[in-house]
Parts: sequence; C-alpha cells; structure tokens
Amino acid sequence: MRYEDVADLLPGLADGTLEIEDRTRAFIESDLRCQAELARYRRLIRGLGTLRAAYLEPAPGSLAQTLNSLAVEGERRVARSILTGRRIAVAAAALGGAAIAGVATAAVMTARTRRRVLAG
Repeated sequence: MRYEDVADLLPGLADGTLEIEDRTRAFIESDLRCQAELARYRRLIRGLGTLRAAYLEPAPGSLAQTLNSLAVEGERRVARSILTGRRIAVAAAALGGAAIAGVATAAVMTARTRRRVLAG
C-alpha cells in the first residue's frame, strides 16, 4: 500500500466520518507521511472549530464604509463597461467604414478594367 492509495481517506478519518479496514489503519499508523497529513487535518478541524465560536465585533462605521466601497466599485465597473462598449462601437464603425471603402475601391477598379477590356 502507498500514501497515494489512502490520501483521499485521511480527511474523513480525521473528522470521524469514515471507518476504514484494520489493514488500512495499520498502514496509516505506520506511514510517517500519512501521520503528518492526518495531524494537519486534525489541527485544521480544531482551528475551524474555534472560529465557529469566535465573534468579532465590527468597528463603528465599518458597515457604512463597506457599503460605500461597494457602491464606488460598482460605479467604476459600470463606467468601464460603458467606455469599453464605446471603444468596441468605434472600432466596429472604423472597420465597417474600411470594409465599405475597400469594396467601393474594388468595384471602381473592376469597372475600369472592364471598360478597358471592352474598349480594347
């Protein structure tokens, strides 16, 4: 058995939601990499448990600041999207104009060539 064979089982073993065979348990208990990873998962679970019970009092005025920041960022994004939309429209118009000019030039050149062929 290798670490890679049991690595996906370690989180469930650490939080107690998984039962494993005695053979697999014996390997995990004898493999240093498995033991280290299992210890990391258990520390993470303990840390998350302490965060669940902790309550941080927000600073006075932080809600207003947060809402203001969100509003300012929203306005910036709208302005950027409008400018980007205008840039795209200008670029499309320029490309469209260039395409029309190219078609018109090709039509004139074709007409002149036909006249020369018919006249010649």
